[in-house]
Amino acid sequence: MDDCIFCMITEGKLPSSKVFESDTLLAFLDLNPCQKGHTLLIPKKHCKDIFGVDPAIGADVLAAMKTIGQAIKDVTGCTGINVVQNNGRDAGQMVDHLHWHLIPRFAGDGLDLWPQGKYDSMDEMNAMAEKLRKVLG
Repeated sequence: MDDCIFCMITEGKLPSSKVFESDTLLAFLDLNPCQKGHTLLIPKKHCKDIFGVDPAIGADVLAAMKTIGQAIKDVTGCTGINVVQNNGRDAGQMVDHLHWHLIPRFAGDGLDLWPQGKYDSMDEMNAMAEKLRKVLG
């Protein structure tokens, strides 16, 4: 897409600090990292979000996450990594090109990704599960 910043990075029209590239994927450092080493992994072929992606790319994505995640651990010394993928503005997606965040984590780093909630009862939780199973068939 002509106005997609991640497509422009993939096409070499905008600079980035690339860390990984394959035929289908590109990974580069986030300009506004949660932690140093925070990396974005994107499919080179444009798609807006997880709902438009070709599932065939799944194996490539998982293999790249494993490789990149290990490199992040080796370089930063982090003790954990969050893999985050947002879909839609209300979920925090700021660029309309499917991407995953690989965020290095350290004990006591103060980064809270979301508050924990709970169901009011097991009945409420089971009702939600039933609705989801019904839609999933």
